[in-house]
Amino acid sequence: MSRVVFVLLPQVHLLDLSGPAQVFGTTERYHLSYVAETTPVPSWQGLPLAADLEWPALGPDDLVLVPGFREGHGQVSAETLRKIAAHHAAGGTVASVCAGAAVLGRAGLLDGRRCTTHHELQNDLARDHPAATVVRDVLYVCDDRVVTSAGIASGIDLALHLVAQRFGPAMAARVAREMVVFARRNGDEQQASAMLRHRGHLSDVVHRVQDRIDAEFTAPLPLPALAAGAGVSERTLTRLFAAAVGRTPLQYQQVLRVERAEYLIGHGTTVESAARAVGFADARMLRKLRSRP
Repeated sequence: MSRVVFVLLPQVHLLDLSGPAQVFGTTERYHLSYVAETTPVPSWQGLPLAADLEWPALGPDDLVLVPGFREGHGQVSAETLRKIAAHHAAGGTVASVCAGAAVLGRAGLLDGRRCTTHHELQNDLARDHPAATVVRDVLYVCDDRVVTSAGIASGIDLALHLVAQRFGPAMAARVAREMVVFARRNGDEQQASAMLRHRGHLSDVVHRVQDRIDAEFTAPLPLPALAAGAGVSERTLTRLFAAAVGRTPLQYQQVLRVERAEYLIGHGTTVESAARAVGFADARMLRKLRSRP
């Protein structure tokens, strides 16, 4: 199992911590750890939190996440900053929620990278780290295994994005449904997955069909089979899907295929190989779909 290590600093915000922890814990694919420099850790909301003083051993598949804290607090030692930076240098991913971005900045991880934080803290982050590019009005930003989010509930968006990247959109969809967070907020279309963007509705029939498409989007999924699985007619499914999602089941499947292909291409896969990996017979359809505005 991969490990998520939450670095708890004084006056930590509970939702910055509990939102991502709920997401990762619901997957049952992560071991969660909580570390601090002293314990118990006072939260801004008044609830003291227990944490380990020693960090666990970490590998490249593990995540270190710094939740946000009340502005003016969040004192952190040079040793903790060194551990955060060392994890990234060893190939691991680091993330932050809200004011936690300032800690990643102090660890030297924002220079030359795009990042974000809570809108009330963006000017401070840009001033303190002029070598970073602070992206405003987005929920989260990913740049070379450094993932920063806007704050508070956007930590849930960040965590679902990381789950979708690691385990696929079907897993993230299951977690989102279990947490009753179908409606995803979206500051920047490129910052949230298609699976999350098209879940902002309350049609159980469509959610069930989307669950199947999310899990099998690389395979042929003819409309009659989808309709039969949902217990409705093809015409009814098409109508319900269009009303809830704004496109047909086939178009939704194509969006998932293209998004996954874009991810593979961005990580060095050729267009031809990416097309085959997501279920296209060749690259022609992928190129056609990628060229659409």
